[in-house]
Amino acid sequence: MPNILVKIPADTFDRTARASLARRINEAAAQAEQIPDDPRRRFSTWVVIEEVAAAMWTCGGMDLPAQIVPCMAIVFVPAGVLDADARALFVRLMHDAFAQALPADAGRRVITSVMLYDVADGTWGVNGALWTLPDFASASGYTHLQHLATNA
Repeated sequence: MPNILVKIPADTFDRTARASLARRINEAAAQAEQIPDDPRRRFSTWVVIEEVAAAMWTCGGMDLPAQIVPCMAIVFVPAGVLDADARALFVRLMHDAFAQALPADAGRRVITSVMLYDVADGTWGVNGALWTLPDFASASGYTHLQHLATNA
């Protein structure tokens, strides 16, 4: 049940590419977090894609978008969902999602920055209530955490 905030350079991913990117990011999250292939479970994965003016992207003061396509993702997950292997998988799959969604005619390579943040148990509010890991396990159906699931 991640919340994923994505920043990409404006006018780099067209409408079709943005839709592909959103789909690929959702798949990456589901695979890394072990969310079953069930629309009711996957509904809890939120992705927001924001386009940032190309002139706003710099690295060391250099004009990056003329040379590469910088992409950023900030991922919030409930603490306890991802172990070290799942984190590494998540980062790799996120990079692949950006690279595969980029239109072939872009002529530049993708570089990514993916940050994974654990949200401490009992500090994530959902529909006016604070949830704990068992609530998330129930709602998202995490395969590896079903022993914690509540009947919520």
